[in-house]
Amino acid sequence: MIHIAETLTVSSIENFLTPDEITTLITVVDDALGEDGLRRFDTERTTTLHSIPGHSSEQAMAVYEPAGRLEIHPPPETAAKILAHAVERSMPALRRALPALTSCREWMYVEYAPGQHITPHVDGIAPAPTDPVRQLAGISVVLDHADDGGGFFVETTSHPALWSDQHGDDGYHPAMAFTHDGADHSADWFRTMPRTRWSVQPAPGTALLYGSQVTHGTEPVHTGRERKFISWLISEA
Repeated sequence: MIHIAETLTVSSIENFLTPDEITTLITVVDDALGEDGLRRFDTERTTTLHSIPGHSSEQAMAVYEPAGRLEIHPPPETAAKILAHAVERSMPALRRALPALTSCREWMYVEYAPGQHITPHVDGIAPAPTDPVRQLAGISVVLDHADDGGGFFVETTSHPALWSDQHGDDGYHPAMAFTHDGADHSADWFRTMPRTRWSVQPAPGTALLYGSQVTHGTEPVHTGRERKFISWLISEA
């Protein structure tokens, strides 16, 4: 059973990656990028993990990442193995924050160059309590921070537009009142809704957990590159 608190979790796992693992992951990513990685994984990329009902991939990218970002998905095999081991090693700590957690989805490498960012949005969870897989939270771990900017943030609000009082018979509580145009910057109601932003720059190797009903995003990079891996933590029936 998933409790509403799990999808509203904000937490951290310090030392999720060791210094040696961070060094290896940076080397593996740099090898994958090669000389034309910026072109292949950023400027000429036409797909995105984000989607908006009634919008094309190009339109969704314009809403979520107006200045673009670099994505490698799936990640290099060596990186996937290191991250899978880190999840397994950290499972006791992860389950203290998310008791219903059973596994982690495939990881993705993302990188933000100057001017690039992700606009505030909510990932969302399974649409019905009968769905065998429910998304609990996102997870991100920074390899190297930008020199200036690029911080991760979550946003909170008491505005009624974001909430409902629906309860399920099994204890499942959707809480989030998603509308047809979603909780992201494609929707006027969401874009103009008052919110309070909480920003953080965790130490490299620290994993951040942010519930799938938590508004979040990435601030613009001013100088340097913000380099991280992201994934999603799920509960499977």
